[in-house]
Amino acid sequence: MIAYIVRRALYVVPILIGVNLFTFGLFFAVNTPDDMARLQLGVRRVTQEAVDKWKAEHGYDKPMFYNGRTEGVKRVTDTIFFEKSVRLFVFDFGNADDGRSIRNAILTRMWPSLALQLPVFLVGLAVYLSFALLMAFFRATYIDFWGVVLCVAMMSISSLFYIIGGQYVFSKVWNLVPISGYAGGPDAFKFLVLPVVIGAVSGIGSGARWYRTIFLEEMGKDYVRTARSKGLAETTVMFGHVLRNGMIPILTGVVVVIPTLFLGALIMESFFGIPGLGSYTIDAIQAQDFSIVRSMVFLGAVLYVLGLLLTDISYTLADPRVRLE
Repeated sequence: MIAYIVRRALYVVPILIGVNLFTFGLFFAVNTPDDMARLQLGVRRVTQEAVDKWKAEHGYDKPMFYNGRTEGVKRVTDTIFFEKSVRLFVFDFGNADDGRSIRNAILTRMWPSLALQLPVFLVGLAVYLSFALLMAFFRATYIDFWGVVLCVAMMSISSLFYIIGGQYVFSKVWNLVPISGYAGGPDAFKFLVLPVVIGAVSGIGSGARWYRTIFLEEMGKDYVRTARSKGLAETTVMFGHVLRNGMIPILTGVVVVIPTLFLGALIMESFFGIPGLGSYTIDAIQAQDFSIVRSMVFLGAVLYVLGLLLTDISYTLADPRVRLE
């Protein structure tokens, strides 16, 4: 197990290098440092002197990958790529284009993202499993048929419909909750209850249908037929055998999602005005702030790879027959 974890941890390095190179190349293929300077200065007829000054202040006046004007190691270290991307490997995120610390912003904004995403994750998981078990228990009946139809219909509806519709009905028409905003402490409940409900409801279609497929696959296996032949009640078979063994693939899919909870939901946070990492990323993309964008992409890559590693480990804990080599 330890050797496998170490080996997988070493695999992270080339993956993150590739992500860094791809993000760096893609961003500068769209924007040059001059374009970034003019956008940040916000002046239509800005002078070249002002552009050069902005580039010098933010470190964009250096060569991209190789600096032939210096000697020794500085030919590689005194470049935009090293200053803006390589330092991410020690989690040195630097400052945004407005001078604010990205690290402090991440540490501050991760809590509103968790306050939103964690309830959505837990409530959604409970609803999806319950609905999937109901359809599997009444398989090949009208309950199962119309349940699948409902899932397909909900999968076909954009999440924006749930967000806009929920804001219109519950905030504007019925005036039950604020339409947007956020507050700390206990007051956060009234701002988060609607996004949490919408987040859970919008995922019922895909989540319940996937879990239903897992349960039906388990119900067709030999050990389930053996349990039924022994005279066990259908509820005992479902909850004592099917649910327990079906949790193995469900667990592996759930664990990989947990690290990404820190990044928040981009669309949800933007529409509801929640100051989390999702809205932070959207604002950075709109402002063409490369420093924030590459930091969030790097952090997302780290969390995703960590989630995959946790998935493999959780699979071995859930099923002792699996051995990692």
